[in-house]
Amino acid sequence: MTPAPVKPLITPDVLEKIDVRVGTIEAVEDVPNSDKLLALRVNFGDHKRTILSGMKEERANPQEIVGKQALFVVNLEPRKMRGMMSEGMLFDIGYADGVKPALAMPEHPVPDGSRAG
Repeated sequence: MTPAPVKPLITPDVLEKIDVRVGTIEAVEDVPNSDKLLALRVNFGDHKRTILSGMKEERANPQEIVGKQALFVVNLEPRKMRGMMSEGMLFDIGYADGVKPALAMPEHPVPDGSRAG
């Protein structure tokens, strides 16, 4: 596989605005009337959020990610999809490049809510 081209350059102040945090996926549920979306219930230590992810068709058993820590963007504007609100975005690596998707995860457990960067 040839990696995709690098996106246009950004300045450090733009990157600083993105809040990436570790959260533990506590539950994965189907989103009604959607072939792609799953609702992830994520614990960020001081609060929990529902984050929708288009990974239903990517995994034979979506429940395999329950209990795993992953990286999430937590300061996106909440977005309604299929009647449910999504309060962030999961970093899921590979799908856009046509390879088997993998979670972006810390190499060892860290406190939920820990910031990346």
